[in-house]
Amino acid sequence: MAEQTGLALPQTMDRSCWVCFATDEDDRTAEWVRPCRCRGSTKWVHQTCLQRWVDEKQRGNSTARVACPQCNAEYLIVFPKLGPVVYVLDLADRLISKACPFAAAGIMVGSIYWTAVTYGAVTVMQVVGHKEGLDVMERADPLFLLIGLPTIPVMLILGKMIRWEDYVLRLWRKYSNKLQILNSIFPGIGCPVPRIPAEANPLADHVSATRILCGALVFPTIATIVGKLMFSSVNSNLQRTILGGIAFVAIKGAFKVYFKQQQYLRQAHRKILNYPEQEGA
Repeated sequence: MAEQTGLALPQTMDRSCWVCFATDEDDRTAEWVRPCRCRGSTKWVHQTCLQRWVDEKQRGNSTARVACPQCNAEYLIVFPKLGPVVYVLDLADRLISKACPFAAAGIMVGSIYWTAVTYGAVTVMQVVGHKEGLDVMERADPLFLLIGLPTIPVMLILGKMIRWEDYVLRLWRKYSNKLQILNSIFPGIGCPVPRIPAEANPLADHVSATRILCGALVFPTIATIVGKLMFSSVNSNLQRTILGGIAFVAIKGAFKVYFKQQQYLRQAHRKILNYPEQEGA
């Protein structure tokens, strides 16, 4: 027994905390723990040091699992038993924490849906006319309105994402050198380029995404204004708005194609100059 005690004493006296690197000689009152499968110098750790380390890993979530960074063994963490009131409160807190993300997502989806419904109703009254739009929505089936009105902003956004100008621009670049009339109208438009510059993906930029969203949602208003300015002789509000929208898309697309082609040519003819030599070098 004396020999066994003598062998056990040096083993415990050689303990070293892998968090603070203190030994038994530094603090003889500290509580030690062996929380994992590690052996040797990383076997022992102070209870208080390990508690602080676990707090840093859990970051306020007391239910998060923590494992040893060396052997990956999960620490066995136990808590004192809770009273019935505290147990009910803890259970309620956990249920609320799990339900809140789903509730927030539902509220957000519902808000977006009813915003789309309102936007669709306003667009119908704007395009058809205030009185006519109200009459159409009053006579329509409520289920059809609940399904049809939210699709109006969705279809506008999807339509805005169709970049038909890019297809026209590709055809322009492919056949412009064969059509001499284009060179007389737009000088230099059909000249060969020294290189093909790289073009960025317009949908990859978050600013372009917001432009698509804003442009799609404001399109009915612009179509109504253009229709009143250019087709005031048309009596029907719907026909006037449709003609205004077509005219706006065509005019805007023509300017956009020309502008992008000029940017393309500008990039293609770009040159990099020699670095200026300093005097006396």
